[in-house]
Amino acid sequence: MGFICICSTVAHAQQVELKAYNNYDFIQGDKIVFEDNFADDQDGEFPSHWNLSSGQAVLNKTGDREAFLLTEGNFAHVSPLIKKPSYLTDTFTIEFDSYTTGGYGPHIYFYGSNDDAAHASNDLAQVDICTGNIWEGVTISNHDKSIELTGNYPEEIRGGNYSGKWHHVAIAYRHGQVKVYVDQYRIAVAPNIGISPHAIDIEGIGDAKTPIMLSNFRIANGGGMNMLAKKFTDTKIVTHGINFDVDKATLKPESMGTINAIVKILNDNPAIKFEIDGHTDNSGEKAHNLTLSQQRAATVRDQLVTMGIDAGRLTTKGLGDSKPLSDNNTSEGKANNRRVEFIKM
Repeated sequence: MGFICICSTVAHAQQVELKAYNNYDFIQGDKIVFEDNFADDQDGEFPSHWNLSSGQAVLNKTGDREAFLLTEGNFAHVSPLIKKPSYLTDTFTIEFDSYTTGGYGPHIYFYGSNDDAAHASNDLAQVDICTGNIWEGVTISNHDKSIELTGNYPEEIRGGNYSGKWHHVAIAYRHGQVKVYVDQYRIAVAPNIGISPHAIDIEGIGDAKTPIMLSNFRIANGGGMNMLAKKFTDTKIVTHGINFDVDKATLKPESMGTINAIVKILNDNPAIKFEIDGHTDNSGEKAHNLTLSQQRAATVRDQLVTMGIDAGRLTTKGLGDSKPLSDNNTSEGKANNRRVEFIKM
């Protein structure tokens, strides 16, 4: 009796996908201030960590994930529920997954005034993720400052390569500059959007047949974008941008921005050796978390080796949930505890 093994095919597909991100330079911020993958919410209800100021929105299982659907409104407005009305610093990042069935894409509004995100009417800028209904690309604009900059999607994510698929959107803000990435591509850059944002919301034109769909939303403050530029002198690098599938040690492709930065540090400093430490939150059993953290650290090491780093410069350790940075009572605290650290040896 014969059998077919697909393990090597799956591994090869993963490597090909990661390789596509070899030039990806997005690096997530250092401190996560909001994260929601909607795992704690009930399908068919409005998510508990969001505010709705116009239109309608609902959670709905889409494939293998829970998604946030803006189903009615011209425009629907939703915003993350964060205790501080002003929660963004002068450097921050936003990430989410977006899916389209042919309708409009999400608009992310940055608010510079003291108004909250639901009521501000000026001193704002926006990033529009277009999906092909109007055109295929990204627009960064501030109409008060006569700013409107656009970037087109490459052929690889146009038309049928975009619609009907999940895409990862990453936005980096630093001292007025905005960079927008879709999947592994940097699509648009605005040198100065003319405001210093303190909060955001998401809006768009959605309906039941072509809703705006979001998943895995994350906001992080801090200077992650600057890792590539700095001369490495620290004894430890704490990263939150190396992410894995839920309860697995499989790297997500968007992790490659941070991994590319680590490769550059190692190549620029050939005497450095790193211990790679994996950390989890406290969900699940401690023994399971310890094993998972060890597997994740090993996955990072293996990826660095495939990119030319000598395995003799890398060791690994899994610490499970034994060394939290934050409490585990909130999704943001859990997200800050899930991390990979590089300890200088």
